Amino acid sequence: MKSPIRLGVLVPSSNTALEPLTQALITSLNGRLSSHYITVHFSRFPVTTISLTPGGLAQFELAPILSAAQLLSHAEVDIIGWSGTSAGWLGFERDIELCRAIQEATGIRTTTSVLALNKALELWGVKKLGLVTPYLDDVQEKIVANYAAIGIQIGEGMERHLRVEKNIEIAGITEEVLDGLVGEVVRGGVDAVTTFCTNLAAAQRAEFWEDKYGIPVFDTVTTVIWDMLRECGLDVGKVEGWGMIFRKG
Repeated sequence: MKSPIRLGVLVPSSNTALEPLTQALITSLNGRLSSHYITVHFSRFPVTTISLTPGGLAQFELAPILSAAQLLSHAEVDIIGWSGTSAGWLGFERDIELCRAIQEATGIRTTTSVLALNKALELWGVKKLGLVTPYLDDVQEKIVANYAAIGIQIGEGMERHLRVEKNIEIAGITEEVLDGLVGEVVRGGVDAVTTFCTNLAAAQRAEFWEDKYGIPVFDTVTTVIWDMLRECGLDVGKVEGWGMIFRKG
């Protein structure tokens, strides 16, 4: 009989992309595992817009996220992952603090999309990163600055963003649009690309872009699941069709 592993995922309330993408990834993995069966369980907290306004920033205060994490603890999940990219503009230390708070409150280990992405960038030795987001100009500038502070260059021609503020609209961005944006940042001479927003329907496209351009594409829906699986001791190399990230454990 297969041993169960339960993944708990924190979701922005207006996100409609990450849950089906996450389920699809896990379904593809379950078909290849002989010893474990993975289930994914979701908990939401209010997020409707992405901006640097006081209201936009207040959405990512600790209390509502911690409340959502505590609900996941009722399901006795093995690990909790924040499937969101707010640390990109708030600062990476915010996710470190969030993980610490969740672990102290629930006793459950925790990771995030952005911390997992940063682990992947280090594993792959990425120094020049292509950044594709749906975000506003000032949000994008914060992300670029935060990566520069840890020695990762996102220079001229290496980033593209769509200036969308309302989160529910982000999931409607088409593959055709994303294809164009990824192609443009690749021409900037990058070592890797990240599609940096968990409401972008991009994870399923990563392997297509990798085959076309020959560099890794790290989607933030995928990064948190990759790290959660690693933390649970699973062989991430059994994941196929979701990008190069699963070639390194």
